[in-house]
Amino acid sequence: VDAAVLPDFVEKIDIAGPGFINFTLSNAALAEHIQALENDPHLGAEQVGQGKTVVIDYSSPNVAKPMHIGHIRSTVIGNAIDRLYRFLGYNVIADNHLGDWGTQFGLMMVGFRSFVDEAALAAAPVEELERVYIASYNQSKEDPTWRDEAKKELVKLQQGDKENLALWKQFIELSIKEFDTIYDRLDVKFDLYRGESFYNDQLPKMIETLKGRGLAVESDGALIVDLEEDGMPVCIVRKSDGGYNYATTDLATVESRIEEFNPDRIIYVTDERQQLHFRQFFTIAKKLGMDANLVHVWFGLMRLPEATFSTREGNVIKLAALLDEAEARALEMVKSSSPEMPEDQQKELARAIGIGAIKYTDLSQNPQSLVTFTWEKALNMEGNSAPYLQYAYARISSVYDKFHAKYSDTELSQYPIIIEHELERRIAIKLSRFPAAIRAAAGNHRPNILADYLYELAQVYSSFYQNVPFLKADEGVRESRIRLCRATAATLKQGLDLLGIETPERI
Repeated sequence: VDAAVLPDFVEKIDIAGPGFINFTLSNAALAEHIQALENDPHLGAEQVGQGKTVVIDYSSPNVAKPMHIGHIRSTVIGNAIDRLYRFLGYNVIADNHLGDWGTQFGLMMVGFRSFVDEAALAAAPVEELERVYIASYNQSKEDPTWRDEAKKELVKLQQGDKENLALWKQFIELSIKEFDTIYDRLDVKFDLYRGESFYNDQLPKMIETLKGRGLAVESDGALIVDLEEDGMPVCIVRKSDGGYNYATTDLATVESRIEEFNPDRIIYVTDERQQLHFRQFFTIAKKLGMDANLVHVWFGLMRLPEATFSTREGNVIKLAALLDEAEARALEMVKSSSPEMPEDQQKELARAIGIGAIKYTDLSQNPQSLVTFTWEKALNMEGNSAPYLQYAYARISSVYDKFHAKYSDTELSQYPIIIEHELERRIAIKLSRFPAAIRAAAGNHRPNILADYLYELAQVYSSFYQNVPFLKADEGVRESRIRLCRATAATLKQGLDLLGIETPERI
């Protein structure tokens, strides 16, 4: 080691125990690397996805039901994965696979004709559709003739009855319109809205394929795929009444996506309760030779401390209400800290802070963990939260503005980055690790890896900010430190954007 001839970018090497050698990067090389990142729109992240296509299937709410708190995780985690893959150069197809088909629409048809309140439908369409469904469902539990009538209307819909099809399409249009208001607030965008119904015509062909391959066999009038040798229970692909199961639809969906997009990977983001379903249908897809690298990203549920929430009885926390509450609480914080700010700016800032808080509370957790949501943690300005990171970014913006006001004629690019102080070195090393955090977050489908990195970066910057002079430093050192500040701000801004979180210039 002592006799080793070191390249310019290595300051020293040390033996660190048997079989381990530590290489210490020189300050000059580190400074040069950070300068190069300043001019790279991807901040050093290699475009590993160039020429590759990924389909990401996420959010997927049911038609005629308002989005509730249970939809937040699939939507937010899926969108973060979507953004990460795009940032790495992948061609991403974001598909919202709506629940727009199934037995519930028989209940919806008879319920709508008997219970709908037209005024309520005009005022709050999806809430009224949900009320109608619950009323019809409750009626079906008490009245067998109601259930029979619902089954008849479902069959008519499946057979293409014009009146029922028109009503069904109305349910979908009203639902998507309301879903889009939520997606707009969350800054979530999809390339496709393809519900289960889109693949209906392909289901008989899929059944014939399964039978032709010897995978599907009859059992008690139903058609099943026996997966016992694969360590799983049988998978029903066609019920005894002739109806199809989710597995059949999902197999047809994969086949369609392969034909249309030829994807290198298809990612599904759903809650933990669907793990068996995905294991089953992935196994069947593999047996059929569908080589599309299917990935199931499953997550734990989100709960509020006081209670869980149920679906069918109408006792559910609406997602719009959760977002409203987040913005209202954030507005109280903004009014308290910035009473002089104009009201419209206060509301806009509160929107960014409130929505960011909801997202980060989710994304900062390992997706597979159970999340217990509390406002105290979500809106904490001191801990690992979106407001803390947004404030860190705003504080850096303030430093840069003060520098620019005092030294308006200074061209920063004329001053090289100099790394001499230990805290300068720490922040430069942390900045250089951004690409690795992006690759790890995308590769493991865990946005929390990026969230952890951003929180650590903000902490390192806080120590840097509090312990070394900026504007009062000597010329050259001052400009170098401002450039390090600017690089930190750019990294925080880009990282938070990949989590779908805004970075206000002022807080």
